[in-house]
Amino acid sequence: MRKIHYSWVILIITFISIIVAGIVRSSSGVFIEPFEAEFSWSRANISLAFAVGLFLYGLSGPFMAAFVEIFGLKRVMVYSMGLLAVGLLATLYMKEQWQLILIWGVLIGVGSGLFLTVLSTQVANRWFSKHRGLAVGILTAATATGQLVLLPVLAILVEQYNWQAAIKLILLLAIIMTVILLLFMKDTPESIQLKKYGELSDSPPPPIHNLSKNPFVLVWNSLIEGLRSKAFWLLAGSFFICGLSTSGLIGTHFISYCMTFGFPLVVAASMLSFMGIFDLIGTTLSGFLSDKIDNRWLLFCYYSLRGLSLLALPFALNSGSYTWLVVFSIFYGLDWIATVPPTIGLARREFGIEKSAMMYGWIVAFHQLGASFAAYAGGVIFDIFNSYSFAFMLAGGFCVLGSLFVILLKKHDPKTEIY
Repeated sequence: MRKIHYSWVILIITFISIIVAGIVRSSSGVFIEPFEAEFSWSRANISLAFAVGLFLYGLSGPFMAAFVEIFGLKRVMVYSMGLLAVGLLATLYMKEQWQLILIWGVLIGVGSGLFLTVLSTQVANRWFSKHRGLAVGILTAATATGQLVLLPVLAILVEQYNWQAAIKLILLLAIIMTVILLLFMKDTPESIQLKKYGELSDSPPPPIHNLSKNPFVLVWNSLIEGLRSKAFWLLAGSFFICGLSTSGLIGTHFISYCMTFGFPLVVAASMLSFMGIFDLIGTTLSGFLSDKIDNRWLLFCYYSLRGLSLLALPFALNSGSYTWLVVFSIFYGLDWIATVPPTIGLARREFGIEKSAMMYGWIVAFHQLGASFAAYAGGVIFDIFNSYSFAFMLAGGFCVLGSLFVILLKKHDPKTEIY
């Protein structure tokens, strides 16, 4: 019987760890109203804490890539998951608004940074020579699937018990995942005398790079290189819009938006979870396609279709139709973060495989800058207009603009590239 290559074990462990981190990060949408009710904090101020977390997890991406290069993949994953567990435990004892910002803005923001930014490309680059795009697609799908799939369960716990019960559930998941990482995660194939999956047995060992041992020097040098590149600005600009229209707006405010039209909390959370299931399909397929099709055109289609769906959402909710809400959830879910595999493919083409994780980390920082902007602005717009509709329609218009950014990149043929 043919033995399963350990790269696939690593893929499964990484997939589950990303799901757990995603559950922690995205659960903020379930807690907005319970925090508002218990602590009498304004929605804008609660949104500010979550916006800080979104920004910091994006900003931490390039630093996490540097830490992995210097300290090793396993160690950084264990510390990051442990930080999430500490943040969740502290949430059970918070009383003041500044504590919410410290916990959900700093601890959980930084703790989720590795898992939700550069981890997919780090693992794919280190463990896969063949099917690298597919590996990225699977791991990227876990990012949104984890952020969405358990939301109905958390919503039920909040409704039938309290928000503390929901926090305890995800705290338990974080602790279990930390133990799994300690026992089974490995840094590289070479650390267990293996080649990358699909790499020829007579391939030379990977080159040894004399990297600076200072992560801040690595991060700074990569940023300077990126700022000098037109391709970097186009990818970063489009990813700013990606973050604005997904985790920033949908991830933070979709549940509350549905509730303003009379949809129950559990139904709204279920629709968001439904998106996560279809994201698993859409993003995995996107990873497969990114190995075969010009990645620019994939991104053009994804941003255009996402923009149209967001422009249609206010009308679907206003109709009060569960059918149209389900249709939106399926359509949007397929496109949720399908943008990531082709964006990583283009970053790898522009900057090379060795630099791609670091450069992608900076591109993700722009993604999360857009996400944090939308998370905070969505709360402000609601406080001003007592409605989210204007925010969602603006996001739809931005997505159409993002589709024009990516088409300005150079033609990309992934089938002819060798990394």
